[in-house]
Amino acid sequence: MLELTAFMRKNKPLWSELDRRIDEMSKRGARPKAEDVDRFASLHKQASSHLAYLYTHHPNHEATAHLNRLVSRSHHALYRDQWNSTESIRAFFRTGFVSMLRARGVFVAVAALLVAIGFLSGFAAVWSDPLKLAAIVPAEYAGVDPSRVTDERENLQQSVMSASIMTNNIRVAILAFASGITLGIGTLYLLVYNGVLIGALAALFHREGAGYEFWAYILPHGVIELTAIFIAGGAGLYMGYVFLAPGPFTRRFRFLTAAKESALLLIGTVPLFVAAGLIEGYITPTTMPLALKYGVAGLTLALLAVYYAYGLKKVAIEAGERAERLQRVS
Repeated sequence: MLELTAFMRKNKPLWSELDRRIDEMSKRGARPKAEDVDRFASLHKQASSHLAYLYTHHPNHEATAHLNRLVSRSHHALYRDQWNSTESIRAFFRTGFVSMLRARGVFVAVAALLVAIGFLSGFAAVWSDPLKLAAIVPAEYAGVDPSRVTDERENLQQSVMSASIMTNNIRVAILAFASGITLGIGTLYLLVYNGVLIGALAALFHREGAGYEFWAYILPHGVIELTAIFIAGGAGLYMGYVFLAPGPFTRRFRFLTAAKESALLLIGTVPLFVAAGLIEGYITPTTMPLALKYGVAGLTLALLAVYYAYGLKKVAIEAGERAERLQRVS
């Protein structure tokens, strides 16, 4: 481990310069000079050889994952004329997003745990005393009537509602991510509070014997929506963590690197919120059989699992191909 620390300390300036030059070359309208391109290519080649070393001796270390992303970015910047924006977006959602999710899985799991803790707290509070609901939830929810959960709602302006819900959910995710700058404290509060809110409402409906109906109206969009919030919250928690525990790097370098990565994680949740908003606007309010709504929830969960499993498979294939190329280069 001391050998790895020395290796990272020795080569950190080179990686930092490469990261800075990637940003410069990736700017719209950038026209680098010939000597800048030569320097960039040299840095990319050296970082590639460093990555080959780390893949061989420390394949599961965080530094390997970090350098792998850096080399991938430098490769795309160096050969950006061979890529168009559509292909870059496809590559990100095909493998990049899943790879980042796997690397930050612990933080996403912690975010889910915080929501669960909040849920149990809110549920227990209202289950013991329904009058506590007014002190927990916003005023617009305090007067909710469980007996009217299955009322006709065909007069809703569904397209407007869908857009409003989608915007609100994305706002929550952005706040959970941005609160990482508070060392994760703001993110922790938002995650727990959202859990408390759901738990309190769930307890109210369960007390009235309408728990089955409640979850039928929550889960179809909630599976995707909560997944996206867990990811955004995990991104915010990771930002706070790296500031407190930067390792062999400076806090500034680690925080800026984590902020870039976390921003990509946040971007990756946008399609999830779009899907959740559409479901919440067009499926949740309908009076279709409740069993079908549970079926929609199960389908969304299965699709998320298939996407993640497929992405992991593609990541493994591309990592193997990249390792072979790096071995040939070195």
